[in-house]
Amino acid sequence: MTEQDAIAGAGADAPGLPARRLAAALVDEVLRAGVALDETFERQARAAGLPPEDAALARAIATVAFRRLGSIRKAMAARLERGTPKRSGPFEPIVIAAIAQLLYLDVPDHAAVDLCIRHLHEDLRSARYVSLANALLRRIAREREAILAGGEDFDDIPGWLRTSWVESYGEETARAIARAHAQEPPLDLTVKDDAAGWAQRLEGSVLPTGSVRLHGRGGVANLAGFEDGAWWVQDAAAAIPARLLRAKPGDRVADLCAAPGGKTAQLAAAGADVTALDRSAPRLRRLEANLQRLGLSATVVTADAATYAAEPFDAVLLDAPCSATGTIRRHPDVAWTKAPEDVIRLAALQARLLDHAAELTRPGGRLVYCTCSLEPAEGERQIAALLARRSDLRRDPITPEEVGGIAEALTPEGDLRTLPQQIPGDTARLSGWAGFYATRLIRL
Repeated sequence: MTEQDAIAGAGADAPGLPARRLAAALVDEVLRAGVALDETFERQARAAGLPPEDAALARAIATVAFRRLGSIRKAMAARLERGTPKRSGPFEPIVIAAIAQLLYLDVPDHAAVDLCIRHLHEDLRSARYVSLANALLRRIAREREAILAGGEDFDDIPGWLRTSWVESYGEETARAIARAHAQEPPLDLTVKDDAAGWAQRLEGSVLPTGSVRLHGRGGVANLAGFEDGAWWVQDAAAAIPARLLRAKPGDRVADLCAAPGGKTAQLAAAGADVTALDRSAPRLRRLEANLQRLGLSATVVTADAATYAAEPFDAVLLDAPCSATGTIRRHPDVAWTKAPEDVIRLAALQARLLDHAAELTRPGGRLVYCTCSLEPAEGERQIAALLARRSDLRRDPITPEEVGGIAEALTPEGDLRTLPQQIPGDTARLSGWAGFYATRLIRL
């Protein structure tokens, strides 16, 4: 299609255009308002009322756009002599979504370009720059191989995160983290029992830690065992902290900041008497729905974990709010919605939650603290400060046997520190897991 054809045909609601509208709207809101992609997608997709396949395509485009946002912006900057035009309305998110398709998705070039041009025409501010967008997209399509070959490990990682990871883990490891985050994530399941049997039935494999990793892709709800509540989706690294609590049948256990409930399900499946607490009532409703599907039960409480009052528990699990930088592979928008000041703010909240979680743990009881962050301020340094100010807690070191023999996932002090590039697989997509920190403490 020529530029003139695209301009002449603009305005028609061509097949595929509604999905592109939603994708660009997702990119726009997440970048502008700093909200999570999951939350934004759920709300906007419901409002758009698209068929499931269109909504899924929109989400796929937006997800890839965030996973490769640095590379996309780099490609744009190298080909726009004057940069992104000012006062151009939705020009940037629409073009970002189109470039994501051209470079990283199996979408015909003509479809990505045509639908982008049509979309730009829908706003008078962006319509003025149709010629610029058309030339840019055609050039990127022509130069695709060179663009992809010229990528650098840190292109899709904001500078502050690169600095943090290099300082914390060294240059080589930081690059490995960035490369892992560039990959589509695998799908891991926690099964109630017979991991080997479910791995065979679902065409997956059993990881050293006991999680089942699926080799294929597809809708979770259509898989065998979903309706029967035989398993639930949970990243392999995220499944470790609850196991470290060593919950036994009859133990009174508090799962603080519990939603969406994967760890609650683990504790309930172990036979514990679980109190699942979260300050978000909507998220707790989802937790209750998950427990119902799984045939598990817990006492669900809507409350602030920093002030919740109860008789001390045998064991407490605190999965604290954090920057979530260890989940960038699964939630690539995190890289672009978090900033250094968020780590500082969240670390202060974590300290308050930790002190209260200790009070909720009976003498002799166990406290497991975890975050899905790669930032030591939310992990190692947080616990060092806690132990320095409280003499009633001591570390109970985690052993390699408790983490499937993956000794590199443990710190010298005996804490858990998973990194995204750990756990090799047959392919890059089937390798790795989320970045997590966890420690186990005993209340004296």
